[in-house]
Amino acid sequence: MAEVTLTIDNKEIKAEEGMTVIEAARNAGIDIPSFCHHEHLEPYTACRICLVEIEAKGRTDLHTACSYPVAENLVVTTKTDEIIEIRRTLLEMMLSHAPDSRDVRALAEEYGAEKDRFAKESSFCIHCALCVRYCAEVKKKYAVGFVGSGTSREISFNPEIASKECWDCRECFELCPTEALQTAYLFTEALTSSSTPFEFEFKEE
Repeated sequence: MAEVTLTIDNKEIKAEEGMTVIEAARNAGIDIPSFCHHEHLEPYTACRICLVEIEAKGRTDLHTACSYPVAENLVVTTKTDEIIEIRRTLLEMMLSHAPDSRDVRALAEEYGAEKDRFAKESSFCIHCALCVRYCAEVKKKYAVGFVGSGTSREISFNPEIASKECWDCRECFELCPTEALQTAYLFTEALTSSSTPFEFEFKEE
Protein backbone atom coordinates (compact mmCIF):
# COMPACT_ATOMS: atom_id res chain seq x y z
CA MET A 1 0.00 0.00 0.00
CA ALA A 2 1.28 3.47 -0.89
CA GLU A 3 2.62 5.84 1.74
CA VAL A 4 1.75 9.48 2.25
CA THR A 5 3.60 12.15 4.18
CA LEU A 6 1.70 14.45 6.50
CA THR A 7 2.47 16.76 9.39
CA ILE A 8 0.93 16.36 12.83
CA ASP A 9 1.79 18.93 15.49
CA ASN A 10 4.79 20.09 13.44
CA LYS A 11 6.10 16.53 13.21
CA GLU A 12 6.46 15.06 9.72
CA ILE A 13 5.27 11.46 9.65
CA LYS A 14 4.53 8.79 7.09
CA ALA A 15 1.33 6.77 7.02
CA GLU A 16 -0.27 4.21 4.77
CA GLU A 17 -3.09 5.28 2.48
CA GLY A 18 -6.40 4.21 3.96
CA MET A 19 -5.42 5.04 7.53
CA THR A 20 -7.24 7.68 9.50
CA VAL A 21 -5.56 10.64 11.16
CA ILE A 22 -5.99 9.15 14.63
CA GLU A 23 -4.35 5.90 13.54
CA ALA A 24 -1.44 7.73 11.93
CA ALA A 25 -1.00 9.94 15.00
CA ARG A 26 -1.01 7.08 17.48
CA ASN A 27 1.41 5.08 15.35
CA ALA A 28 3.74 8.07 15.58
CA GLY A 29 3.35 8.34 19.34
CA ILE A 30 1.05 11.36 19.20
CA ASP A 31 -1.98 11.05 21.46
CA ILE A 32 -5.39 12.16 20.27
CA PRO A 33 -8.07 11.39 22.89
CA SER A 34 -11.21 9.47 21.96
CA PHE A 35 -13.89 7.44 23.69
CA CYS A 36 -15.61 5.92 20.66
CA HIS A 37 -12.63 4.91 18.51
CA HIS A 38 -11.60 1.26 18.32
CA GLU A 39 -9.11 -0.23 15.90
CA HIS A 40 -11.42 -3.11 14.96
CA LEU A 41 -14.56 -1.01 14.46
CA GLU A 42 -15.78 1.35 11.77
CA PRO A 43 -15.49 5.08 12.60
CA TYR A 44 -18.48 6.32 14.57
CA THR A 45 -17.63 9.99 15.42
CA ALA A 46 -19.96 10.00 18.43
CA CYS A 47 -17.86 11.38 21.26
CA ARG A 48 -16.23 14.19 19.18
CA ILE A 49 -13.34 14.32 21.65
CA CYS A 50 -10.91 13.55 18.81
CA LEU A 51 -11.65 16.82 16.97
CA VAL A 52 -8.50 18.23 15.39
CA GLU A 53 -7.66 21.12 13.08
CA ILE A 54 -6.85 19.99 9.56
CA GLU A 55 -5.37 22.11 6.80
CA ALA A 56 -5.87 20.65 3.34
CA LYS A 57 -5.88 22.27 -0.09
CA GLY A 58 -5.56 25.74 1.41
CA ARG A 59 -8.53 25.36 3.75
CA THR A 60 -8.51 24.82 7.52
CA ASP A 61 -11.43 23.18 9.35
CA LEU A 62 -12.17 21.06 12.39
CA HIS A 63 -12.71 17.35 11.75
CA THR A 64 -12.91 14.14 13.75
CA ALA A 65 -9.52 12.43 13.59
CA CYS A 66 -11.12 8.98 13.86
CA SER A 67 -12.86 9.37 10.50
CA TYR A 68 -10.64 11.70 8.47
CA PRO A 69 -8.36 9.83 6.02
CA VAL A 70 -4.67 10.68 5.76
CA ALA A 71 -3.50 12.40 2.58
CA GLU A 72 -0.31 13.78 1.12
CA ASN A 73 0.76 17.13 2.64
CA LEU A 74 -2.05 17.15 5.19
CA VAL A 75 -1.32 19.45 8.14
CA VAL A 76 -2.90 18.47 11.44
CA THR A 77 -2.94 20.32 14.76
CA THR A 78 -4.27 18.31 17.67
CA LYS A 79 -4.56 21.13 20.22
CA THR A 80 -5.57 24.74 19.78
CA ASP A 81 -7.44 27.05 22.16
CA GLU A 82 -10.65 26.30 20.25
CA ILE A 83 -10.14 22.53 20.35
CA ILE A 84 -9.30 22.59 24.06
CA GLU A 85 -12.48 24.56 24.81
CA ILE A 86 -14.62 22.18 22.75
CA ARG A 87 -13.14 19.13 24.44
CA ARG A 88 -13.62 20.74 27.85
CA THR A 89 -17.31 21.37 27.17
CA LEU A 90 -17.86 17.86 25.82
CA LEU A 91 -16.20 16.38 28.90
CA GLU A 92 -18.38 18.49 31.18
CA MET A 93 -21.43 17.08 29.43
CA MET A 94 -20.09 13.54 29.81
CA LEU A 95 -19.48 14.13 33.51
CA SER A 96 -23.18 14.94 33.91
CA HIS A 97 -23.98 11.42 32.65
CA ALA A 98 -21.04 9.45 34.04
CA PRO A 99 -19.59 11.39 36.99
CA ASP A 100 -17.85 8.33 38.43
CA SER A 101 -16.14 7.12 35.28
CA ARG A 102 -12.39 7.01 35.88
CA ASP A 103 -11.63 7.48 32.17
CA VAL A 104 -13.88 10.50 31.81
CA ARG A 105 -12.70 12.04 35.09
CA ALA A 106 -9.03 11.61 34.18
CA LEU A 107 -9.43 13.38 30.84
CA ALA A 108 -11.69 16.01 32.40
CA GLU A 109 -8.99 16.83 34.93
CA GLU A 110 -6.42 17.16 32.14
CA TYR A 111 -8.63 19.67 30.32
CA GLY A 112 -9.83 21.52 33.40
CA ALA A 113 -13.47 20.52 32.92
CA GLU A 114 -15.93 21.49 35.66
CA LYS A 115 -17.81 18.50 37.00
CA ASP A 116 -20.89 20.49 38.03
CA ARG A 117 -21.36 22.75 35.01
CA PHE A 118 -24.32 20.75 33.72
CA ALA A 119 -27.17 19.26 35.73
CA LYS A 120 -26.63 15.62 36.57
CA GLU A 121 -28.41 13.14 34.31
CA SER A 122 -26.69 10.00 35.53
CA SER A 123 -27.43 7.41 32.89
CA PHE A 124 -23.83 6.11 33.05
CA CYS A 125 -23.80 6.03 29.25
CA ILE A 126 -21.88 8.53 27.11
CA HIS A 127 -23.21 7.04 23.85
CA CYS A 128 -19.85 5.86 22.53
CA ALA A 129 -21.65 2.72 21.30
CA LEU A 130 -18.51 0.59 21.66
CA CYS A 131 -20.51 -2.29 23.12
CA VAL A 132 -23.24 -2.04 20.48
CA ARG A 133 -20.82 -1.82 17.59
CA TYR A 134 -18.47 -4.52 18.85
CA CYS A 135 -21.33 -6.96 19.33
CA ALA A 136 -22.69 -6.19 15.85
CA GLU A 137 -19.52 -5.69 13.80
CA VAL A 138 -17.12 -8.16 15.43
CA LYS A 139 -19.26 -10.78 17.16
CA LYS A 140 -22.25 -10.57 14.77
CA LYS A 141 -24.61 -11.31 17.67
CA TYR A 142 -26.63 -8.07 18.04
CA ALA A 143 -27.20 -8.76 21.73
CA VAL A 144 -26.96 -5.11 22.77
CA GLY A 145 -28.47 -1.97 21.29
CA PHE A 146 -29.88 1.43 22.14
CA VAL A 147 -33.21 2.20 23.77
CA GLY A 148 -34.72 5.65 24.09
CA SER A 149 -33.63 8.78 22.26
CA GLY A 150 -31.82 12.05 22.80
CA THR A 151 -30.10 12.56 26.13
CA SER A 152 -32.11 9.68 27.64
CA ARG A 153 -30.76 7.22 25.07
CA GLU A 154 -29.09 4.25 26.76
CA ILE A 155 -27.73 0.85 25.91
CA SER A 156 -29.63 -2.26 26.85
CA PHE A 157 -29.32 -5.95 26.16
CA ASN A 158 -31.78 -8.09 24.24
CA PRO A 159 -32.71 -10.63 26.94
CA GLU A 160 -33.39 -13.43 24.48
CA ILE A 161 -30.00 -13.15 22.78
CA ALA A 162 -28.03 -12.10 25.87
CA SER A 163 -29.17 -15.10 27.90
CA LYS A 164 -27.68 -17.40 25.24
CA GLU A 165 -24.58 -15.50 24.18
CA CYS A 166 -23.28 -13.03 26.75
CA TRP A 167 -22.09 -15.16 29.65
CA ASP A 168 -19.70 -17.02 27.36
CA CYS A 169 -18.48 -13.80 25.72
CA ARG A 170 -18.49 -10.61 27.79
CA GLU A 171 -15.82 -9.15 25.50
CA CYS A 172 -17.65 -5.84 25.31
CA PHE A 173 -17.51 -5.31 29.08
CA GLU A 174 -13.91 -4.07 29.11
CA LEU A 175 -14.62 -1.61 26.28
CA CYS A 176 -17.06 0.47 28.32
CA PRO A 177 -15.41 3.77 29.39
CA THR A 178 -17.99 4.34 32.13
CA GLU A 179 -17.56 0.92 33.75
CA ALA A 180 -21.32 0.49 33.96
CA LEU A 181 -21.87 -2.10 31.25
CA GLN A 182 -21.62 -4.96 33.74
CA THR A 183 -24.41 -3.43 35.79
CA ALA A 184 -26.59 -3.09 32.71
CA TYR A 185 -26.11 -6.74 31.91
CA LEU A 186 -27.04 -7.86 35.44
CA PHE A 187 -30.15 -5.69 35.23
CA THR A 188 -31.08 -7.39 31.97
CA GLU A 189 -30.59 -10.75 33.62
CA ALA A 190 -33.19 -9.75 36.19
CA LEU A 191 -35.57 -8.71 33.42
CA THR A 192 -35.03 -12.00 31.65
CA SER A 193 -36.31 -13.92 34.63
CA SER A 194 -39.29 -11.64 35.24
CA SER A 195 -42.51 -10.89 33.43
CA THR A 196 -41.64 -7.23 32.95
CA PRO A 197 -42.26 -6.14 29.34
CA PHE A 198 -39.02 -5.25 27.64
CA GLU A 199 -38.69 -3.30 24.40
CA PHE A 200 -35.42 -3.57 22.52
CA GLU A 201 -34.26 -1.61 19.54
CA PHE A 202 -30.94 -1.89 17.76
CA LYS A 203 -30.07 1.26 15.84
CA GLU A 204 -27.34 1.10 13.26
CA GLU A 205 -25.48 4.39 12.75
